[in-house]
Amino acid sequence: MNGPREEEESPREGEETASTFPPPPSWRNTSRSHFTVVMVFFHIYVINVVALLLYVNYNNGQADATPSPDAATTSTSEFLREVSLPRLEGVRVGHVQKVSLVPDKEHEMRTLSLKPLLFEVPDFLSEEECHVVMQLAQLEGLMESQLMVQEGQEELVEELNLSPEEIFNLLDIDQDGQLQLHEILTHSRVRDGIWLTPENLREIYAGLKADKDGNGLLSLEEFRLLSSDAFQRFLLQRGVKRSQLVRNSRHTWLYQDKGAHQVLQDLKKRVTRLTQLPSSLVDLSEPLQVVLYEQGGHYHAHHDSGPVYPETACTHTRLAANTSTPFETSCRYITVLFYLNSVEGGGETAFPVADNTTYDEVSLIQNDVDLLDTRKNCDKSNLRVKPTKGTAVFWYNYLSDGRGWVGEQDEYSLHGGCVVTHGTKWVANKWVNIDPDYQRQARYQQLLSQQPEDEDDEGVKSGPDLHSSDIHQDL
Repeated sequence: MNGPREEEESPREGEETASTFPPPPSWRNTSRSHFTVVMVFFHIYVINVVALLLYVNYNNGQADATPSPDAATTSTSEFLREVSLPRLEGVRVGHVQKVSLVPDKEHEMRTLSLKPLLFEVPDFLSEEECHVVMQLAQLEGLMESQLMVQEGQEELVEELNLSPEEIFNLLDIDQDGQLQLHEILTHSRVRDGIWLTPENLREIYAGLKADKDGNGLLSLEEFRLLSSDAFQRFLLQRGVKRSQLVRNSRHTWLYQDKGAHQVLQDLKKRVTRLTQLPSSLVDLSEPLQVVLYEQGGHYHAHHDSGPVYPETACTHTRLAANTSTPFETSCRYITVLFYLNSVEGGGETAFPVADNTTYDEVSLIQNDVDLLDTRKNCDKSNLRVKPTKGTAVFWYNYLSDGRGWVGEQDEYSLHGGCVVTHGTKWVANKWVNIDPDYQRQARYQQLLSQQPEDEDDEGVKSGPDLHSSDIHQDL
């Protein structure tokens, strides 16, 4: 890549600046035990419900030879010694760099925020390329954007061995012996499902007669009444609309390995040049995800990648983890988001706490204002990016560890899709998967390098991209 040339650009007319409203929660400040109970609480009180609700709702309406162990060990150690992840410099908000992504052309890359480190590249795709990607997605077939509920929840609860009292105590952030609405709502949004609002929760309390004194708080005795069965029965009777889901969209996956459409291969090469990462890391990452939001579509604010603790494993390297764990998370070091059309109304990508001074979990919901709700509160986000055909935005979901590798999750990468008020919105996501654990990533790459390349019916060899067909998550 040619060295970037720097320019200064004055703020755009109407450009949003960081607000001072209270920021959402910090996973980094969350203890491992707290992380564990968040997962358990969601599994018990929400994720099992989603399976039934969605069922009812949607039913109705590289080398051929295998290296020796010594060779494998040498390869792994060399990987750890030689690979250091480059990280682009944002300099300051509004800073513009010239980048070379395609022959005989320079693109401008503009810094939108420093927390997270976020860039915008206009004309990353041509109008024709946008058209081709949308057509390929339609040809592949779009599916509802929702996660299937994981099985084995009873075994999970048994393995963790947490009583209702222990769960209550860990959810009670301020330790006042009462669960407030925001303490429950904050911990029910780890994955896809139903987007519960303070009003929803009050309705559930009333329907289950759980909040006997009607003060909007749950004591331990009242908390015990919110068993999974009672919760499910109430919500099934109540019914769920598409607008009440965490996200309302359809999507598909397009592979970019050898044999794929040339436009898809070109986009992957362009992402490699943009991020300056080793091509092997981009090649072994998830396929391209294409998403369609129709009018009324949205995606509430979320992180593309989860925090990684010793109790968790990265989805893409789980085969190389050499251990078992009840928890998996996506490890998406970088997100590259492409806008395939210009939206008539709404559909902005919102970053609620971009460049905020702090990031505090307790302040997620205040006075019934939910800062993650992209249907109601997008206007309260610090930064909103308007969808413009051909533009790409990309950001880092993790900080650097200071030694050239992946560090902690960047909480400020919280983002969501504002509701589409007019027309439709087409986007594509390219994630670069990297495990924060050096050795797991090295073992994963070594494992895939030992896999023989398969040939399709036309004799075209498939690259490593196909080996990742089962590691992407619909997040």
